[in-house]
Amino acid sequence: MELTIRNTTYHVEDRGTGAPLLFVHGFPLDHTMWSAQLNAFAERYRVIAPDLHGFGMSTGVRELSGMEDFADDLQEILAALSITEPVTLCGLSMGGYIAWQFAQKYPERLSRLIVCDTKATADTEPTRANRLELAERVLKEGPEFFVDGMLQKLFSAATIQTNSPVVEQTRNVILKTDPQAIAAAALGMAARPDMSSTLSAITVPTLVICGAEDQITTVLDMQKIAEQIPNAQFEVILGAGHMAPMEKPADVNDIITYFLAGTDI
Repeated sequence: MELTIRNTTYHVEDRGTGAPLLFVHGFPLDHTMWSAQLNAFAERYRVIAPDLHGFGMSTGVRELSGMEDFADDLQEILAALSITEPVTLCGLSMGGYIAWQFAQKYPERLSRLIVCDTKATADTEPTRANRLELAERVLKEGPEFFVDGMLQKLFSAATIQTNSPVVEQTRNVILKTDPQAIAAAALGMAARPDMSSTLSAITVPTLVICGAEDQITTVLDMQKIAEQIPNAQFEVILGAGHMAPMEKPADVNDIITYFLAGTDI
């Protein structure tokens, strides 16, 4: 479905009925990265997966897309969908950066939190410099120059070597993404604050998931996040890299299922 909020039209997958599960995609992807989760959980829950502004089929490309801006968008999307009850928010990578902002700014809108393959710290200076360079270059050349290198970092070696369809699917999504949206989000991630000090204030049940072979956010990184959140469960997905929900969907779905069942009242 399409939702127009102010000057932006959002494409939002909205399926099923029941308690709302909100899925927030990573960079520079769209809602389709959650296909296996949407199909699995729409049978028992209301699943909502938007394309963030500028990505996928959503409009609203900006010069800089801050993580707080994306969190504000999610709040407006929920309001436009007349969802008033607290939601379970599940975010991967950049979606996790957005989740920290949402949890801090809209705690009353959150019933549970799931973060996959993400960080709470700000960028290191080398990472920040790389993002700024990417933002500048992608506007001139498009995403072709970085897509292959990025895929190698996103997926485990086994996923790449077996020519898993999710790799080509992800390649196509990246190549179709508006270069301005990529640049704006890269600048937004480079400017994001360190959210580590906010983790101890998260009081909702939280599930922290990490691919065992993640090169971007390591198991140790994610374990530290789980240790700082008072009511967090930590799970490692064997055989997966940064894109655990796409690489090992059955394993991830099982863990989310048990988590949701254990926190249902």
